[in-house]
Amino acid sequence: MSELLSSTFASPIGKLYLLTRGETVLALNLSGFQDLLSSLSPRELEEKIGKSAKVKDVTDKLADYFDGDLKAINCIKVKQPGGDFSQRAWSSMRAIKAGKTESYADLAHRAGSPAAVRAAGSACAKNKIAVIIPCHRIVKTGGAIGAYGWGVKKKIWLLEHENAI
Repeated sequence: MSELLSSTFASPIGKLYLLTRGETVLALNLSGFQDLLSSLSPRELEEKIGKSAKVKDVTDKLADYFDGDLKAINCIKVKQPGGDFSQRAWSSMRAIKAGKTESYADLAHRAGSPAAVRAAGSACAKNKIAVIIPCHRIVKTGGAIGAYGWGVKKKIWLLEHENAI
């Protein structure tokens, strides 16, 4: 099993903090390293976490995304803990093409549980892999922007970058 690595990436929306194992992203946020740890299992928390200037494939794809190749992040491998519905919701978020938005109700339907609109919102809130699992593409019914864990201005920036608004 490869070592857990932490790294950072300077993006137009701020510093991205990453936690990876090999080429798989376990967490990515804009709030700091301490928050990344909350996505780890107790066993993983006991592991040594190394530091890396960058995780080449992941950071190269993030750079390409921010440079305008909006599909670049689609092939980045991700893994985060969560229940069945959350896993389906996160997978469904990744299926939303850049430049498009969907409502929480659309996400619930896409994830196989049309009545689970609140659970869809919860899956967005619990998402520990920002940008790559694009919870920013989920908006309120009617198109209002809605909340974003790292601030509405960053959500708007991402949606404008993707020509979704």
